[in-house]
Amino acid sequence: MRTLEFPEGFLFGTATAAYQVEGAWNEDGKAPSVWDGFVRRRGKIWMGQTGETAVDHYHRYLEDVALMKALGTNAYRFSVSWPRVMPDGRGRINAAGLDFYSRLVDSLLGAGIAPLVTLYHWDLPQRLQDLGGLESRDFPLRFADYAEAMARALGDRVGEWITLNEPWVNAVSGYLLGDHAPGRHNPWATLRVLHNLLLANAAGYGALKSVRASARVGLSLSVIPIYPRTAGARDREAARLVDQFVNDLVLDALCRGAYPAELAARMRVIWPRIRPGDMETVRGKYDFLGVNTYTRERAYAAPLVPFLGAWMTGRYPDGKERVENGVQFTSMGWEVFPRGIYEALMKVKERCGNPPVYVTENGAAFHDAVRDGEIRDLARIRYLHDYLEMVHRARSDGADVRGYFVWTLLDNFEWAFGFSKRFGLVYVDHATQKRTVKASGRWYRELATTRRIPPAEVPNGSRAE
Repeated sequence: MRTLEFPEGFLFGTATAAYQVEGAWNEDGKAPSVWDGFVRRRGKIWMGQTGETAVDHYHRYLEDVALMKALGTNAYRFSVSWPRVMPDGRGRINAAGLDFYSRLVDSLLGAGIAPLVTLYHWDLPQRLQDLGGLESRDFPLRFADYAEAMARALGDRVGEWITLNEPWVNAVSGYLLGDHAPGRHNPWATLRVLHNLLLANAAGYGALKSVRASARVGLSLSVIPIYPRTAGARDREAARLVDQFVNDLVLDALCRGAYPAELAARMRVIWPRIRPGDMETVRGKYDFLGVNTYTRERAYAAPLVPFLGAWMTGRYPDGKERVENGVQFTSMGWEVFPRGIYEALMKVKERCGNPPVYVTENGAAFHDAVRDGEIRDLARIRYLHDYLEMVHRARSDGADVRGYFVWTLLDNFEWAFGFSKRFGLVYVDHATQKRTVKASGRWYRELATTRRIPPAEVPNGSRAE
């Protein structure tokens, strides 16, 4: 069998988000975020759990950096908690919060790990939310102030930045479906929020470049292959429309300077006001794009869904890990569909003129168990193996893919699912915070250190340390 190898300089990393790992939610001058309030709302989070402690990365970051080094990774994507460094969302800097990230960056560099810093991974300062939050046209200005402050503080050591994580998911889950903070159900706000987020990306891009012209700046997008649920004409049409809504809405704005005209016509009643020059401002404000992708979704005709008349089955996973008709489903209820990452990368290549791309999130949750001191998570190894083969194929077919980041380093607080889903390469006992490297972590170490995709099997010497 031919060995698939990635080029020298390719980044093999892990990814996390501040609210999901840090804890220390009210320590050292940190102010509340929208997630600190949302997790207290009854019925929103599995078993009423919160990220107040999460996996205590704030206090255990040195241990976690040592784990990254042991895994052989050469990059780490993490996010800054905006209310930790700028409690009011603007103006005053919290020196203690900023010092945490400065120490984290120094520790990473000392371990030979490049930091890839995400400025906003959904934990908006509550004080900004009280002033209108993402719905306010002032939000891009506030974000630019924050981006500039972070560039001044860390830009001498951080070369690559991500402004926003998944603006479409942030807008739809936070303002339409209400299953993420701030928990709204307002279709009139949803697209306005998305537009403001894209304007904020442009403002943040400009602010970072104004401080560090050499900075490389991108944003991470959810790119999801959409398939029809059946071969029927109505479901095929539904898939076309849902693809526009889920993927092309953001890709076309960023890469072509226009929202899909058909979508704008269909949704004109709730379409946001687009000011003259907005789309010029939005277009092209990236040096690279991050692609977050996990599975595919199946679209179907749904006449009762306003405007689109279509929806998708995968939006509400059943949460059942199983093998069905020879197909693996994760504990999120998501189909393991390796070809999907290839299709996502090729879609960005073709729709955006083949920009530099990082896979900034990809991974799988399974019901991991410790047996005799080991976590032999073969299903995750197979997932990573098969998806990475497709990443390699996309590169071979011309996509400019420069790195791959596993979601995630540690079993973390998985938003509305609390601690019930385990995505990590490292198992966390949430009662004690003890870290245990899984077999998949050792498999990933072989990949990262050799740049060759190992066989899809539990590696020798997989006993946890």
